Amino acid sequence: MRAGLALAAAGFLSVVTVAEASAADKILLIINGALGDKSFFDSANHGIELIKAKYADKVETRVLEIGDDATKWEPALLDASEQDWNLIILGTYSISETLAEVAKQYPDKKYILFDASVPYEDGGYDNVYSISYKQNEGSYLGGVYNAELLKSGKLKGDIGSSLGFLGGMDIPVINDFLVGYIAGAKSVTPDIKVAVSYVGSFTDAAKGKELGLAQYRAGVGIGFTAASQAGLGQLSAAKETGRYVLGVDSDQEAIFAGSDPAIASQVVSSVLKNVDVSLLQAYDKYVAGELKFGSVESLGLAEGAVGLVESGNYEKLATPELLAAIKTAKEKIASGEIQVPSAFGMSSDDLNALRNSVKP
Repeated sequence: MRAGLALAAAGFLSVVTVAEASAADKILLIINGALGDKSFFDSANHGIELIKAKYADKVETRVLEIGDDATKWEPALLDASEQDWNLIILGTYSISETLAEVAKQYPDKKYILFDASVPYEDGGYDNVYSISYKQNEGSYLGGVYNAELLKSGKLKGDIGSSLGFLGGMDIPVINDFLVGYIAGAKSVTPDIKVAVSYVGSFTDAAKGKELGLAQYRAGVGIGFTAASQAGLGQLSAAKETGRYVLGVDSDQEAIFAGSDPAIASQVVSSVLKNVDVSLLQAYDKYVAGELKFGSVESLGLAEGAVGLVESGNYEKLATPELLAAIKTAKEKIASGEIQVPSAFGMSSDDLNALRNSVKP
């Protein structure tokens, strides 16, 4: 055992859910942040709930929140790796380097990393299965939808003349949302303007609201948030200004329908990153002995891993033209006729040029 790493002494860890079972697979989900973001991490937690619901007494699960202090992540992961978990699940680009260090020290442990990857080309990661998402495909649909909606006249009040994008951090996975979003919007309105802001955090909802308010006051009619918990601030800004917002990761209209209907009314739809579904699918493969450890799998529209909510406010707002545009985009992405651009592999100069080209 590694001295000083006992779970009981790790005050930053909190047990969120426990399902006891005998002779069962023991599954640990580590959240390097906090639940309650109503998007990304909550979707991962829902994936564990789906696994529990399907496999019942055949699994024992725990969800541990370790906060957003990166200095605590390695001790937490080392401690977890010393225990008898059959499968340790964690996600985000931010924690991928930590896993890359720890996984090599525990070759007999099995890890699933979602929304990121480890450097397989370096060798030594036969115990890690990674899931990446084609969020650019889902965001392309979001861009088509927002651009069509902006010009449809279906939204109430003075909704401005441009679109917005609020990212958590200026990193490839968030910019992949942006690049797909701009491409989709430009397919509808070639000279579309998109205000782009970054919170610099995935947890600072107050800063998210401040930036969201600034965008709306500068003429953004419909924002798009890809900022996890920080993005809740933009949803609050949409409520306050009467402007609109495209949610992310989970159906944020449905999530707020009961607790804050005023926010829900301003959520035109949500771009989905179905972390929950992908984790259940991964565990299904694990049980069947078919999970491809030592590799990364990229999941998109074709696998049902990303998409756009097409219920709720979407059904009320969708014109025949909008429905046709979304249908066509889906078909062309699936057939390969539309190759959605990605931020991965894009140079900083090209990314900056793209952002400047749509600057209001």
